[in-house]
Amino acid sequence: MITAVTRRSFLWLYPAWIAVCAILFVALRGSDDPSRRGGRILNVEAGSRAVAYLRARDAARYRDYEPVHIAWAPAGEGGSANRWVVLCDKHAHTGLQEAMVVEVDGKDGHVLGVRKPL
Repeated sequence: MITAVTRRSFLWLYPAWIAVCAILFVALRGSDDPSRRGGRILNVEAGSRAVAYLRARDAARYRDYEPVHIAWAPAGEGGSANRWVVLCDKHAHTGLQEAMVVEVDGKDGHVLGVRKPL
């Protein structure tokens, strides 16, 4: 027969679990994310570098551009290097009429090329 368990016997479990989570949070705060592959820049960094490159090229024309979509493209898939393909468009989206595609190297973040979307 199953014996009845009172809530009182488990009251210590809730504060103990919170303490364990807090200790892990503090201990792991500076570590790398294990779900991300190493050896490449993050997609957000690639987007900011692409917009910065466009603005350095022509500040007046690209001042209100932002990254709209960022996709990873491995070597052999339309290029010879592992890269981030960043679609940049104006803040008030133009339906790709004035959009630009910036290809950013996945390893060190330098710009590989700029083109209009196909």
